[in-house]
Amino acid sequence: QVRLVESGGGLVQAGGSLRLSCAASGRAFSSYAMSWFRQAPGKEREFVAAINWSGDSTSYADSVKGRFTISRDNAKNTVYLQMNSPKPEDTAVYYCAATNSMLWGYDSEYDYWGQGTQVTVSS
Repeated sequence: QVRLVESGGGLVQAGGSLRLSCAASGRAFSSYAMSWFRQAPGKEREFVAAINWSGDSTSYADSVKGRFTISRDNAKNTVYLQMNSPKPEDTAVYYCAATNSMLWGYDSEYDYWGQGTQVTVSS
């Protein structure tokens, strides 16, 4: 069992920066690939970024590539999402999730989810 708790959300101006954190508790955090998804009002949940268990492989949605960076610290059982130059269209509830699957882009492949943290980007 892995429990995930996101933090760091809030209100940020477009062009600013924000860092989200996801703290994990439970066994074998370092064995899971970790991802961030987001869901805007009235829209389906979408993949944002993923990182493998060791941190040496990442994947990003085209919409955030070059602006967002995912990283992890297995010693702290934490995964991060650094959001640089956010845009109003990045406004959403952001969720972290854990998976043993290689199909990082599909939310059905994830075993554990956090409760989400709201990010609002003002123009």
